[in-house]
Amino acid sequence: MRLTFLYTLFAALATLVNIGMQDLCLRLNFGSHTMTLSVLAGTGTGLVAKYILDKRYIFRFTTKGVAQDGMLFVLYTFMGIITTGIFWAFEFGFEALFHDKWLRYLGGCIGLTIGYITKYHLDKRLVFRKPFHFT
Repeated sequence: MRLTFLYTLFAALATLVNIGMQDLCLRLNFGSHTMTLSVLAGTGTGLVAKYILDKRYIFRFTTKGVAQDGMLFVLYTFMGIITTGIFWAFEFGFEALFHDKWLRYLGGCIGLTIGYITKYHLDKRLVFRKPFHFT
């Protein structure tokens, strides 16, 4: 039960980081590419925040140096590419359907929730496994 609570809390925090970064980018207004850049920046900051929290507190995984940590992050990111497709499908889908910033954020939150549940299972089975070999 504690693990579920922590994972949910960290997913919510990463979601806030993601949506907060998107909102900041939208306020800065980068012209015609503002929405795309905001989604990319939000996704990147949310990914880094979630990796740090998951590695330490959810999977209690320690790496044996920078090279292993880098490889682990690459693998974690690859799993995230799969689940990011879910997230973006909902976010851009809500944008296309409703043309409203707040409903786009709602779609993003729904997509992130589904994506995080999927990502936990992928990470548990494929990323944060012991023994992790890096050669």
